[in-house]
Amino acid sequence: MPAATMDRAAVAALHDERIDWRFKGMPADAFGRTVEEFLRQRPTVFGSGFVGPLLVLDRDALEHNLRTMAAWCARHGVALAPHGKTTMAPQLFQRQLAHGAWGITAANLSQLRVYRAFGVSRVLLANQLVDPHGLAWLAQELDGDPGFSCACWVDSVRGVRLMTEALAPQRPSRPVDVLIELGAEGARTGVRDTSTAADVARAVAASPVLRLVGVGGYEGAVAHDLGDHEVAAVDSYMGRLRELVGTLAEAGHFDGLDEVLVTAGGSAYFDQVAEALTAPWPNALPVTAVLRSGAYVTHDDGLYRTMSPFGRPHRTAGDESPFRPAMRIWAQVTSRPEDGLALLTMGRRDVSFDQDLPEPRLLRDRHGTVRPLANARVTALADQHAFLLVEPDADIEVGDWIGSGLSHPCTVFDKWALIPEVRGDEVVDLIRTFF
Repeated sequence: MPAATMDRAAVAALHDERIDWRFKGMPADAFGRTVEEFLRQRPTVFGSGFVGPLLVLDRDALEHNLRTMAAWCARHGVALAPHGKTTMAPQLFQRQLAHGAWGITAANLSQLRVYRAFGVSRVLLANQLVDPHGLAWLAQELDGDPGFSCACWVDSVRGVRLMTEALAPQRPSRPVDVLIELGAEGARTGVRDTSTAADVARAVAASPVLRLVGVGGYEGAVAHDLGDHEVAAVDSYMGRLRELVGTLAEAGHFDGLDEVLVTAGGSAYFDQVAEALTAPWPNALPVTAVLRSGAYVTHDDGLYRTMSPFGRPHRTAGDESPFRPAMRIWAQVTSRPEDGLALLTMGRRDVSFDQDLPEPRLLRDRHGTVRPLANARVTALADQHAFLLVEPDADIEVGDWIGSGLSHPCTVFDKWALIPEVRGDEVVDLIRTFF
């Protein structure tokens, strides 16, 4: 199946938006100008009036990550519907699709509405959708655009009933596609056993407004590190997911489908997921295996540096190079109140802190010289300050800048509405997010 598409004109129109006070970190001299007008001046991070803290994205690292993931998926015969909640940036969605992504994944209806505002043509809604207003809107979108496809999760007979009751009065011209979600004991959503899944499948079959098109799940709900027990838990879960697909197929629930969607795969265990989903399927079942990894596009300097398969030995190893961290935040030293302590102008309002604290990497001193920063670490974050522990005799003064790597991109992007994309010090684009 071909890759999804987007409304390129809608994405291009983001360059027509005017820069103003809504976008933190932007130069005051840019206020009132469109993004396009500002970019024509070939601005630089430290020469054009940007103020700190300032999140930037490295273009070369982004492009490397996009190419690397696309090539790996193609080599291993899996489709990719990256989770858009990571960035909520249509400009980055467009690049992911240009590199062959099969579609984009959403987590809730509000995210899906953003995708549709930019014409994303194929979406996996990796969640249950039982809200009647949301279902009415989805039915209108499907009726209004024959080229739009969307599939969401179901995990209960009651959920199927609620969807049917909400959609039936709309008389949609085509059914809403659903996948049965497989969960795990003590984890989050999803059926816990085959018997429940069979009940849900029969309920979908009886619904005049729904169509069962596959099975979905999330292996990251059963494992959180790389120990033998955790890795085995992922394998066990994927085995259960395959069994569920087979059971539903034997019961005839996928009869008549040109393809059966089977999807899993976050950003930590996608090697195991690909291995499981691309093994031969019984009776030549026409499975399209879809990964939903999203964090690869920027990678990070924390959680995924450790957990991503490309940063460690993995089962489907090839000649791919590791992902590169593409996020960096620049913050200024605002106080040196004690020996060994510097306070930076970044805090919880600016960076992720749910997984790891920022990692100071670079020092840009008062002379404009940038050099690696050693023997320094962030020990805590306040709302607007970072506590930087340094050597007592460290040559760091108030007014210097610290460039830090970040962990867990999903909780960084939501704090920034307009992000400079850089190549070196030059700003080559401004990336708009919608949270």
